[in-house]
Amino acid sequence: MNVFTNVTGLKRTIGVFGLACAVVNITVGTGIFVLPALVAEHMGAAAIICFFLCGLLIFLIGLCFAEVGSKVTGSGGTYTYIETAFGPFFGFLANNIFWFGSGVLSDAAVANGLSKTLGSFFPFVDSSAFRPIFFLFLFGGLALINIRSTNNGVKFVIYTTLAKLFPLFLLISFGLSHISIANLQWTDSFTIHDVGATSLILFFAFLGIETVVSNSGEIKNPSRVIPLGILSGISVVLLLYVSIQLISQGILGHNLVTYKDAPLSEVSKRLFGYIGISLVSIGIVISMLGNLSGEILAIPRVIFAGARNGIFPAILGKVHPTYFTPYISIAIYATMGYFLSVFGTLKQLLVLSSASTLLIYLGVVFATMRLRYKSPSSTEKAFTIPGGLLVPILATMGILWLLSNLSKEEMIGTTIALLVLSLIYFFMKWFKKKQLMNPIQQ
Repeated sequence: MNVFTNVTGLKRTIGVFGLACAVVNITVGTGIFVLPALVAEHMGAAAIICFFLCGLLIFLIGLCFAEVGSKVTGSGGTYTYIETAFGPFFGFLANNIFWFGSGVLSDAAVANGLSKTLGSFFPFVDSSAFRPIFFLFLFGGLALINIRSTNNGVKFVIYTTLAKLFPLFLLISFGLSHISIANLQWTDSFTIHDVGATSLILFFAFLGIETVVSNSGEIKNPSRVIPLGILSGISVVLLLYVSIQLISQGILGHNLVTYKDAPLSEVSKRLFGYIGISLVSIGIVISMLGNLSGEILAIPRVIFAGARNGIFPAILGKVHPTYFTPYISIAIYATMGYFLSVFGTLKQLLVLSSASTLLIYLGVVFATMRLRYKSPSSTEKAFTIPGGLLVPILATMGILWLLSNLSKEEMIGTTIALLVLSLIYFFMKWFKKKQLMNPIQQ
């Protein structure tokens, strides 16, 4: 048995198609509906450069995830990868940064976005009196689906992925014939700094790998499924993003930047009339719902893995005797998302959440290099990136380049968060050591 395989009691039920759908579902979130105007504001039609740069970087990072994921096959994903490579301290940082910074806070904001989107059609949904009830049904329902069966959770992800992609594919199919080549000409000047700043904004729309691999302990044949699932999912996302950007820019031209809040709604309106606005609004709702379902499926596994390794109370590491899912972790995670949804959107913390995800990616890339030399020989076949350390080194350079474009406030906030978590870890370590010493002293 591979020493990196954790015996957790979870069933391995996720195949290539399920994992690829999860990548597309988590990555293609609400950002895609405002993405074209945000990047065009900085670089105009030349913003397409940033799509290919971000696509290249996420492919490099995806390859690193594929290699380390085929070696470290226990549940927990990124947390387990980093802890296996660098030990409990970095595992503690990765676990907490991920599940709270990249999980709960962003879920609360997505839930609020869903409430406001539905509220534009049904005002009572976003009223102060009904919002808590709506969030209770939202988080409670998704938690119940994922507690009763991992298969149910995966199927729900697949259905919502296909459903939310339909209006986007419809937009692409009809929009291709309406593109004006003149609108795609590069008329705006730009600098390397513009490319970096735009890529930083755009790259946030590619985040998602770190979430889907959290179910690594439930993936069939990881050495095959993880590489194929991740890379095929990323390919679909990149093709979708590039197509939508070309159509939005090609139809709206310089007017694209004037529709920052809902550029695809304007494109749909010009293609299909007012029914197009409803079509895109339905897509936004399904996108948000699918994103939340994928998060509640995956991220509780990080808490579950942390409990199994002593970071959190042992009760969070329990597996349901009938459904074989980490039911307590799922329930706690959904409960936290519910309360944060009720009490606010936490927009500023979401910026910190995005920076935290980049740090998690950096940790996984480093783990890939570390495990090249730490992994013992095994009869189990693992995926290895060709080209030696070239891909991890290029991925590291790309991530550091993106992080260098963070604002001063974001860098300070990230540093403070890391220092606070470090203090908590060493305090916990000291406290446990003191507890062990007390019986001897007595």
